[in-house]
Formats: sequence, structure tokens, C-alpha cells
Amino acid sequence: MPKTFAEPQAFSDAEYVAIPMTPVESNQVAAVGYDAARKTLAVTFTRGTGAIYHYPNCDAKLHADFMAAESKGKFFGAHVKQLPFVKFRAPATTAA
Repeated sequence: MPKTFAEPQAFSDAEYVAIPMTPVESNQVAAVGYDAARKTLAVTFTRGTGAIYHYPNCDAKLHADFMAAESKGKFFGAHVKQLPFVKFRAPATTAA
């Protein structure tokens, strides 16, 4: 029987606040960022449209543990994936 997937979540109309991202070594996760003032974890993935996912109400320890994890993909699946998130379109890049 083929796998069934939920419909993708729509992009948010909320104001996007950029969070500096650090590229990571992972087959699944492309980059991770954290805004301590807003307690928001940001994640982008290696596949897909380049969307940026913001996970609010995350503490700094979760971010530190994520960055220290040997497998970013496994850590994401075990500790982040189930958290509520807001999905933003990838910011447009400007050509130089």
C-alpha cells in the first residue's frame, strides 16, 4: 500500500523576521538558526522549495543540542519535527 502524506502547510502571511542561519552537515537539514530574544528556532531543509520553518517557544538548550547532534536529521525527527511551526517562503535573492 503506498504511503499517504498530509497536505503541506500553507506559507504564513505573518511578517517574516530573518534569523541568521548556520549551514550544517546533513542529508536532510540544510541550515539551523536561533533567535534567543524571540525564543525561535529556524530550520531549512536540503530538499523542497527552500522554505524557512520557524519553531516558536524553543529554548537555547534545544538549539545547542541540535547543533551538537551527530545526526541533525535524527535529532530533528526526534525533538523538533512534532513542534508547532510557521512556514515562510525562502527570501528572494538579489543578483549582483
